[in-house]
Amino acid sequence: MARIHNSLTDLIGDTPLVELHNYRRNHGLGARILVKIEYLNPAGSVKDRLAWALVQDAEERGLLTPGATLVDVTSGNTGIALAAIGAARGYRVKIYASDNISPDKFRLLEHYGAEVVKVDNAFFLDPEALEKITARIREENPDAVFTDQLANPANPEVHYRTTGPEIWEATGGVVDAFVAGVGTGGTISGVGRYLKERNPSVHLAIAEPAFASLPSEDNPHPPEIDGVHHVTEALPEQLPANFARDIVDEIVPLDPVEAAATARQLAREEGILAGTSAGAILFAATELARRPDFAGKTIVALLPDSGERYLNASTFRAAS
Repeated sequence: MARIHNSLTDLIGDTPLVELHNYRRNHGLGARILVKIEYLNPAGSVKDRLAWALVQDAEERGLLTPGATLVDVTSGNTGIALAAIGAARGYRVKIYASDNISPDKFRLLEHYGAEVVKVDNAFFLDPEALEKITARIREENPDAVFTDQLANPANPEVHYRTTGPEIWEATGGVVDAFVAGVGTGGTISGVGRYLKERNPSVHLAIAEPAFASLPSEDNPHPPEIDGVHHVTEALPEQLPANFARDIVDEIVPLDPVEAAATARQLAREEGILAGTSAGAILFAATELARRPDFAGKTIVALLPDSGERYLNASTFRAAS
Protein backbone atom coordinates (compact mmCIF):
# COMPACT_ATOMS: atom_id res chain seq x y z
CA MET A 1 0.00 0.00 0.00
CA ALA A 2 1.10 3.56 -0.64
CA ARG A 3 2.63 5.38 2.30
CA ILE A 4 2.87 9.12 2.83
CA HIS A 5 5.97 10.20 4.76
CA ASN A 6 5.95 13.13 7.14
CA SER A 7 9.47 14.38 6.56
CA LEU A 8 12.63 14.03 4.51
CA THR A 9 14.22 12.33 7.52
CA ASP A 10 11.78 9.40 7.21
CA LEU A 11 13.55 8.46 3.98
CA ILE A 12 17.03 8.04 5.44
CA GLY A 13 18.53 4.55 5.45
CA ASP A 14 17.45 1.15 4.12
CA THR A 15 19.50 1.70 0.97
CA PRO A 16 19.82 -1.23 -1.46
CA LEU A 17 22.63 -3.68 -2.04
CA VAL A 18 23.32 -4.43 -5.71
CA GLU A 19 25.52 -7.23 -7.01
CA LEU A 20 27.93 -6.19 -9.78
CA HIS A 21 27.49 -9.05 -12.25
CA ASN A 22 28.77 -7.21 -15.35
CA TYR A 23 31.70 -5.66 -13.51
CA ARG A 24 32.72 -9.01 -12.03
CA ARG A 25 32.58 -10.72 -15.42
CA ASN A 26 34.38 -7.93 -17.27
CA HIS A 27 37.23 -7.84 -14.76
CA GLY A 28 37.52 -11.58 -14.24
CA LEU A 29 36.92 -11.42 -10.50
CA GLY A 30 36.65 -14.53 -8.38
CA ALA A 31 34.64 -12.88 -5.59
CA ARG A 32 31.18 -11.34 -5.58
CA ILE A 33 31.06 -7.60 -5.03
CA LEU A 34 27.89 -6.12 -3.59
CA VAL A 35 27.62 -2.33 -3.47
CA LYS A 36 25.50 -0.43 -0.98
CA ILE A 37 24.15 2.55 -2.88
CA GLU A 38 24.09 5.35 -0.32
CA TYR A 39 23.33 8.10 -2.82
CA LEU A 40 19.73 6.90 -2.67
CA ASN A 41 19.42 8.60 0.70
CA PRO A 42 17.21 11.71 0.28
CA ALA A 43 19.98 14.33 0.33
CA GLY A 44 22.23 12.13 -1.76
CA SER A 45 24.88 10.51 0.42
CA VAL A 46 25.76 8.23 3.32
CA LYS A 47 26.20 11.40 5.39
CA ASP A 48 22.42 11.75 5.60
CA ARG A 49 22.55 9.03 8.28
CA LEU A 50 25.24 10.86 10.19
CA ALA A 51 23.70 14.32 9.91
CA TRP A 52 20.32 13.10 11.13
CA ALA A 53 22.00 11.31 14.05
CA LEU A 54 23.88 14.49 14.99
CA VAL A 55 20.72 16.60 14.84
CA GLN A 56 18.68 14.05 16.79
CA ASP A 57 21.42 13.87 19.43
CA ALA A 58 21.41 17.66 19.82
CA GLU A 59 17.62 17.76 19.96
CA GLU A 60 17.46 15.03 22.60
CA ARG A 61 19.98 16.91 24.73
CA GLY A 62 17.89 20.07 24.49
CA LEU A 63 20.54 22.02 22.63
CA LEU A 64 18.38 23.07 19.69
CA THR A 65 15.55 25.56 19.58
CA PRO A 66 13.64 26.75 16.48
CA GLY A 67 15.89 28.87 14.30
CA ALA A 68 19.09 27.66 15.96
CA THR A 69 22.28 27.36 13.91
CA LEU A 70 24.13 24.10 13.22
CA VAL A 71 27.82 24.40 12.37
CA ASP A 72 30.52 21.89 11.38
CA VAL A 73 33.61 21.37 9.22
CA THR A 74 33.16 19.03 6.25
CA SER A 75 34.43 17.92 2.86
CA GLY A 76 30.92 18.60 1.59
CA ASN A 77 28.53 15.71 2.05
CA THR A 78 27.90 16.10 5.77
CA GLY A 79 27.35 19.80 5.18
CA ILE A 80 24.88 19.10 2.40
CA ALA A 81 23.03 16.61 4.59
CA LEU A 82 22.98 19.03 7.53
CA ALA A 83 21.71 21.80 5.25
CA ALA A 84 18.88 19.62 3.91
CA ILE A 85 17.88 18.34 7.35
CA GLY A 86 18.28 21.82 8.81
CA ALA A 87 15.86 23.15 6.19
CA ALA A 88 13.38 20.40 7.05
CA ARG A 89 13.70 20.98 10.81
CA GLY A 90 13.86 24.79 10.79
CA TYR A 91 17.55 25.31 11.61
CA ARG A 92 20.17 27.50 10.01
CA VAL A 93 23.37 25.80 8.86
CA LYS A 94 26.92 27.15 8.62
CA ILE A 95 29.65 25.03 7.04
CA TYR A 96 33.44 25.32 7.04
CA ALA A 97 34.94 23.48 4.05
CA SER A 98 38.27 23.19 2.27
CA ASP A 99 38.37 25.24 -0.92
CA ASN A 100 39.60 22.12 -2.74
CA ILE A 101 36.34 20.16 -2.68
CA SER A 102 34.17 19.68 -5.74
CA PRO A 103 32.56 22.92 -6.97
CA ASP A 104 29.30 20.99 -7.34
CA LYS A 105 29.22 20.50 -3.58
CA PHE A 106 29.58 24.22 -2.96
CA ARG A 107 26.65 24.84 -5.29
CA LEU A 108 24.52 22.30 -3.43
CA LEU A 109 25.37 23.83 -0.06
CA GLU A 110 24.35 27.26 -1.29
CA HIS A 111 21.21 25.88 -2.95
CA TYR A 112 20.05 24.46 0.40
CA GLY A 113 20.68 27.87 1.98
CA ALA A 114 23.77 27.04 4.03
CA GLU A 115 26.32 29.71 4.86
CA VAL A 116 29.71 28.52 3.58
CA VAL A 117 33.14 29.50 4.92
CA LYS A 118 35.89 28.35 2.57
CA VAL A 119 39.18 27.31 4.21
CA ASP A 120 42.44 27.36 2.25
CA ASN A 121 43.41 23.74 1.59
CA ALA A 122 46.99 24.53 2.62
CA PHE A 123 45.69 25.11 6.17
CA PHE A 124 45.32 21.35 6.53
CA LEU A 125 49.09 20.92 6.14
CA ASP A 126 49.33 21.81 9.82
CA PRO A 127 49.41 18.67 12.01
CA GLU A 128 47.20 20.55 14.45
CA ALA A 129 44.71 21.62 11.77
CA LEU A 130 41.76 19.67 13.21
CA GLU A 131 42.33 21.08 16.67
CA LYS A 132 42.71 24.61 15.29
CA ILE A 133 39.65 24.50 13.03
CA THR A 134 37.57 23.17 15.93
CA ALA A 135 38.77 26.03 18.13
CA ARG A 136 38.02 28.54 15.37
CA ILE A 137 34.50 27.21 14.85
CA ARG A 138 33.73 27.42 18.56
CA GLU A 139 35.18 30.92 18.84
CA GLU A 140 33.40 32.31 15.77
CA ASN A 141 30.05 30.66 16.55
CA PRO A 142 29.50 30.86 20.32
CA ASP A 143 25.71 30.63 20.03
CA ALA A 144 25.61 27.84 17.44
CA VAL A 145 25.43 24.09 18.02
CA PHE A 146 28.72 22.56 16.86
CA THR A 147 27.71 19.07 15.69
CA ASP A 148 31.39 17.94 15.66
CA GLN A 149 31.06 15.07 13.19
CA LEU A 150 34.72 14.06 13.62
CA ALA A 151 34.45 13.34 17.34
CA ASN A 152 30.75 13.00 18.12
CA PRO A 153 30.09 9.35 19.15
CA ALA A 154 26.65 9.58 17.54
CA ASN A 155 28.53 9.21 14.23
CA PRO A 156 29.82 5.61 14.48
CA GLU A 157 26.82 4.69 16.60
CA VAL A 158 24.33 5.41 13.80
CA HIS A 159 26.25 3.08 11.48
CA TYR A 160 26.35 0.43 14.19
CA ARG A 161 22.57 0.75 14.60
CA THR A 162 21.55 1.06 10.94
CA THR A 163 24.11 0.50 8.18
CA GLY A 164 25.71 -2.58 9.72
CA PRO A 165 22.43 -4.38 10.45
CA GLU A 166 21.09 -3.52 6.99
CA ILE A 167 24.12 -5.19 5.37
CA TRP A 168 23.95 -8.23 7.64
CA GLU A 169 20.24 -8.77 7.08
CA ALA A 170 20.35 -8.18 3.31
CA THR A 171 23.13 -10.74 2.86
CA GLY A 172 21.72 -13.25 5.32
CA GLY A 173 24.94 -12.89 7.30
CA VAL A 174 27.10 -13.87 4.33
CA VAL A 175 29.70 -11.10 4.45
CA ASP A 176 33.37 -11.99 4.09
CA ALA A 177 34.74 -8.46 3.66
CA PHE A 178 33.54 -4.89 4.04
CA VAL A 179 35.27 -1.98 2.30
CA ALA A 180 34.85 1.73 3.02
CA GLY A 181 36.88 4.93 3.15
CA VAL A 182 37.88 7.15 6.04
CA GLY A 183 36.39 10.61 6.08
CA THR A 184 35.22 10.97 9.66
CA GLY A 185 35.93 7.31 10.38
CA GLY A 186 32.38 6.70 11.51
CA THR A 187 31.29 4.33 8.75
CA ILE A 188 34.13 1.81 8.99
CA SER A 189 34.15 2.02 12.79
CA GLY A 190 30.41 1.57 13.29
CA VAL A 191 29.73 -0.95 10.51
CA GLY A 192 32.98 -2.76 11.24
CA ARG A 193 32.18 -3.16 14.92
CA TYR A 194 28.72 -4.52 14.13
CA LEU A 195 29.98 -7.03 11.55
CA LYS A 196 32.94 -8.16 13.67
CA GLU A 197 30.61 -8.86 16.61
CA ARG A 198 28.62 -11.22 14.42
CA ASN A 199 31.56 -12.74 12.55
CA PRO A 200 35.05 -11.94 13.87
CA SER A 201 36.61 -13.19 10.62
CA VAL A 202 35.02 -10.44 8.48
CA HIS A 203 37.86 -8.66 6.70
CA LEU A 204 37.68 -4.88 7.06
CA ALA A 205 39.53 -2.84 4.45
CA ILE A 206 39.76 0.88 3.73
CA ALA A 207 40.74 2.70 0.55
CA GLU A 208 43.48 5.27 1.04
CA PRO A 209 44.66 8.00 -1.34
CA ALA A 210 48.36 7.74 -2.11
CA PHE A 211 50.73 10.03 -0.21
CA ALA A 212 51.24 12.14 -3.36
CA SER A 213 47.59 13.24 -3.19
CA LEU A 214 48.16 15.08 0.08
CA PRO A 215 48.55 18.86 -0.01
CA SER A 216 52.09 20.14 0.42
CA GLU A 217 53.82 23.51 0.50
CA ASP A 218 54.84 22.99 -3.12
CA ASN A 219 51.42 21.73 -4.19
CA PRO A 220 48.66 22.93 -1.85
CA HIS A 221 45.86 21.85 -4.24
CA PRO A 222 46.75 18.36 -5.54
CA PRO A 223 44.22 15.98 -7.11
CA GLU A 224 42.33 14.56 -4.15
CA ILE A 225 39.48 12.22 -3.37
CA ASP A 226 36.81 14.25 -1.58
CA GLY A 227 36.03 12.73 1.80
CA VAL A 228 38.63 9.92 1.71
CA HIS A 229 41.71 10.62 3.78
CA HIS A 230 45.24 9.27 3.98
CA VAL A 231 45.79 7.60 7.36
CA THR A 232 48.98 5.54 7.15
CA GLU A 233 51.49 8.30 7.87
CA ALA A 234 49.05 10.53 9.74
CA LEU A 235 49.82 11.52 13.30
CA PRO A 236 47.18 10.57 15.89
CA GLU A 237 46.08 14.20 16.23
CA GLN A 238 45.48 14.33 12.47
CA LEU A 239 43.00 11.46 12.54
CA PRO A 240 39.31 11.82 13.40
CA ALA A 241 38.52 10.76 16.96
CA ASN A 242 35.75 8.53 15.58
CA PHE A 243 38.19 6.43 13.54
CA ALA A 244 38.83 3.09 15.29
CA ARG A 245 42.16 2.32 13.59
CA ASP A 246 42.60 -1.00 15.39
CA ILE A 247 39.46 -2.47 13.81
CA VAL A 248 40.86 -2.19 10.25
CA ASP A 249 42.54 -5.28 8.80
CA GLU A 250 43.94 -3.74 5.62
CA ILE A 251 44.63 -0.41 3.95
CA VAL A 252 44.56 -0.36 0.13
CA PRO A 253 46.41 2.62 -1.42
CA LEU A 254 45.46 4.14 -4.75
CA ASP A 255 45.85 7.24 -6.88
CA PRO A 256 42.91 9.69 -7.20
CA VAL A 257 42.87 9.15 -10.97
CA GLU A 258 42.41 5.40 -10.36
CA ALA A 259 39.43 6.20 -8.14
CA ALA A 260 37.81 8.36 -10.82
CA ALA A 261 38.54 5.77 -13.53
CA THR A 262 36.94 3.02 -11.44
CA ALA A 263 33.87 5.19 -10.91
CA ARG A 264 33.66 5.67 -14.67
CA GLN A 265 33.88 1.88 -15.23
CA LEU A 266 31.06 1.37 -12.74
CA ALA A 267 28.88 3.85 -14.64
CA ARG A 268 29.61 2.32 -18.03
CA GLU A 269 29.41 -1.32 -16.99
CA GLU A 270 26.60 -1.27 -14.43
CA GLY A 271 24.80 2.04 -14.97
CA ILE A 272 25.60 3.12 -11.41
CA LEU A 273 26.81 6.72 -11.30
CA ALA A 274 28.96 6.97 -8.19
CA GLY A 275 31.46 9.54 -6.97
CA THR A 276 35.23 9.45 -6.66
CA SER A 277 35.14 8.23 -3.06
CA ALA A 278 32.94 5.36 -4.24
CA GLY A 279 35.42 4.72 -7.05
CA ALA A 280 38.22 4.52 -4.49
CA ILE A 281 36.27 2.05 -2.37
CA LEU A 282 35.33 -0.09 -5.38
CA PHE A 283 38.98 -0.06 -6.50
CA ALA A 284 39.97 -1.46 -3.10
CA ALA A 285 37.19 -4.05 -3.21
CA THR A 286 38.35 -5.08 -6.68
CA GLU A 287 41.89 -5.58 -5.40
CA LEU A 288 40.52 -7.99 -2.79
CA ALA A 289 38.26 -9.73 -5.32
CA ARG A 290 41.25 -10.51 -7.57
CA ARG A 291 42.98 -12.56 -4.89
CA PRO A 292 42.70 -16.36 -4.94
CA ASP A 293 41.89 -16.47 -1.22
CA PHE A 294 38.76 -14.40 -1.85
CA ALA A 295 37.45 -16.61 -4.67
CA GLY A 296 33.78 -17.43 -4.11
CA LYS A 297 33.51 -14.98 -1.21
CA THR A 298 31.25 -11.97 -0.78
CA ILE A 299 32.66 -8.45 -0.52
CA VAL A 300 30.45 -5.49 0.38
CA ALA A 301 31.61 -2.05 -0.78
CA LEU A 302 29.85 1.08 0.41
CA LEU A 303 29.29 3.76 -2.25
CA PRO A 304 29.01 7.08 -0.35
CA ASP A 305 27.55 9.38 -3.01
CA SER A 306 26.74 10.07 -6.64
CA GLY A 307 29.03 11.04 -9.48
CA GLU A 308 26.73 14.00 -10.16
CA ARG A 309 28.58 15.79 -7.34
CA TYR A 310 31.89 15.58 -9.21
CA LEU A 311 31.09 16.25 -12.85
CA ASN A 312 32.94 19.57 -12.61
CA ALA A 313 35.80 18.29 -10.45
CA SER A 314 39.17 18.21 -12.23
CA THR A 315 40.05 14.64 -11.17
CA PHE A 316 36.69 13.30 -12.33
CA ARG A 317 36.93 15.07 -15.70
CA ALA A 318 40.48 13.81 -16.24
CA ALA A 319 39.30 10.20 -16.06
CA SER A 320 36.40 10.70 -18.48
